[in-house]
Amino acid sequence: MELKDIAAVAGKPGLYTIVKPTRSGLILESLDDKKIKIVTGPQHRVSLLHEISVYTNEFDKTIPLQDLFATINEEFGDDPGVDAKSDPDELKAFMEHIAPDYDKDRVYVSDMKKLVGWYLILLKEAPEVLGKPAEETTEEDAVKKEEKNRRR
Repeated sequence: MELKDIAAVAGKPGLYTIVKPTRSGLILESLDDKKIKIVTGPQHRVSLLHEISVYTNEFDKTIPLQDLFATINEEFGDDPGVDAKSDPDELKAFMEHIAPDYDKDRVYVSDMKKLVGWYLILLKEAPEVLGKPAEETTEEDAVKKEEKNRRR
């Protein structure tokens, strides 16, 4: 499973895996043990986790959710020390630790609660998506690979 296969639905708790697209929406299945299926339509706001990012102080830069999850996983592992019910000051300190350049004016405590809640769900139900994504090859790496292939 990858982060692109997981979605959040506005107004509904938890996370969902994408089962199948329909003409006007998606069939989703809850990531928890209940395995509840829902069919979304145009009235639902569905967000794929791999498309979500966090604002930074730089106007044209954001931090992908995948990178934040990887940082939390590296730093804290199974226990981030906060949860969705933590004190707002604790959540802000946690966010400051994992993303020091996040925009304090545009990232709300409710966003931090979602981030931590989603991390804990993924840690339990799909821990394989919490690591760093496969690195894209840089131009230098591509040149080295090409030279190596020519030598063969």
